[in-house]
Amino acid sequence: MRRAWQAGLALGSMAAIAFSQHAAAHPHVWVTARAQVVFDERGAVKAIRHSWTFDEMYSAFVTQGQEKDGRLMTKEDLAPLAKTNVESLAEFDYFTYAKATGQKVEFDAPAEYSLEEQQDKRIVLRFTLPLRMPASASKAFSFQVYDPTYFVSFEMDKQNPVTLAGAPKGCSVRILGANPLAAEDAKKLSESFFSGLSPGSDFGVKLASRTIIACP
Repeated sequence: MRRAWQAGLALGSMAAIAFSQHAAAHPHVWVTARAQVVFDERGAVKAIRHSWTFDEMYSAFVTQGQEKDGRLMTKEDLAPLAKTNVESLAEFDYFTYAKATGQKVEFDAPAEYSLEEQQDKRIVLRFTLPLRMPASASKAFSFQVYDPTYFVSFEMDKQNPVTLAGAPKGCSVRILGANPLAAEDAKKLSESFFSGLSPGSDFGVKLASRTIIACP
């Protein structure tokens, strides 16, 4: 646990701390997520490219003491922390849950990843999550991004949440199940509400939207 904090409080490690200590389930980190669904040459889904933008507080914490003469931190500067984050996320299935033809989709370790500081000082984690086996979207491919413990709150970007890369002609994207509570509303929920949730409550999925990709 101490190593996790010294490494920059990796995202997956933060969730592990909350779960192991039976902490209140209210979120401590807020993430605005974008995803790109990548197809192979045969028209099957082969990967999901994630782009997660962290809230200002978490971003400030992980960059504290690492400033480079006032300039923004680059991918190279943050490479060790990116590695720590991605490796720690493996224990939590990368907070990515997908199905194809009604069956659970398995993922391999990310093939590429990076962490970078934006002009607004917020940190962005990008990584490509390959499917263990390419999945057909002809009978719908769906996925959700969430932390079951709700220690990390994920919200899909409102402007450009999901895109397709290399998709066959006629594929569509539909986002269903809008969160019953917006991220700002979730922050206002009482501590007593969250403290009543057990680690197995899986509260995160109740607030997660579902993206459905359908191809002819």
